[in-house]
Amino acid sequence: MSDALFESNLPDLERISQGKVRDIYAVDDAHLLIVTSDRLSAFDVVLPDPIPGKGEVLTRLSNFWFGRTRDIVPNHLADLPLQAIIPDAEQRQRVASRATVAKRLRPLPIEAVVRGYLIGSGWKDYQATGEVCGIGLPAGLPQAAQLPEPIFTPATKAAVGEHDENISFDQAAELVGNELAARVRDLAIEIYLSGAAYAATRGIIIADTKFEFGLDQAGELYLIDEVLTPDSSRFWPADEYATGISPPSFDKQYVRDYLETLDWDKKAPGPALPADVIRRTSEKYRQAADLLID
Repeated sequence: MSDALFESNLPDLERISQGKVRDIYAVDDAHLLIVTSDRLSAFDVVLPDPIPGKGEVLTRLSNFWFGRTRDIVPNHLADLPLQAIIPDAEQRQRVASRATVAKRLRPLPIEAVVRGYLIGSGWKDYQATGEVCGIGLPAGLPQAAQLPEPIFTPATKAAVGEHDENISFDQAAELVGNELAARVRDLAIEIYLSGAAYAATRGIIIADTKFEFGLDQAGELYLIDEVLTPDSSRFWPADEYATGISPPSFDKQYVRDYLETLDWDKKAPGPALPADVIRRTSEKYRQAADLLID
């Protein structure tokens, strides 16, 4: 793993956007360069301490899953080599393991969340209403229970420093149209089921995840951003899974659990992380990638 990268700096390219984790640069009318930093966001707040190697893990895992899902849906990966975009060898070396050359697409204004287990905000909703995002579930399910079948629970995409909000399928359809919302729902569930089945052979339960999709100028749908990573998903070690608790994880839930012990209002600025939490989180990200990828 490289040293931690909190923010990229590529002076020969125009940075057009900076998200919670990714720095996005313009390449030309058809391409973008996406650099995945080591920033970590929790409760939609970017924390001040990077997690060394995190961006490299996310890039490696996303590329792996993009390869496995390309027969289900096309994705944003482009064939343009990095050397053609960053001729300077020193600049290129700093970001090579965390850089993605992507097609320019129009992102949909929703996150495609798929839940296979009852955890997180879904568990809180269920305790209060017996439903998750308006979807009724059987009574008496314990925390971390596997759902009868995966459910699609879309969310809005919040700006940095603001909170994503769960919405109903009907609200998602209002934003993108009924036909496209149904297509996103069906694809998201199919990708989740495929990924979860593979991960199970590697001793990992994918409890839930979120995908993002975008459209090209012809209206074709693409899978974009990241896929089934420890940032976008809950990964549980199968041999430690139990209901009635929040199972141990290979993802940033470890940081969330630490933050829940603090007197913090979950608004920016986020608190500093102890060195041990940073180290353990880095290890968990790396372990997830090593288990999933040969």
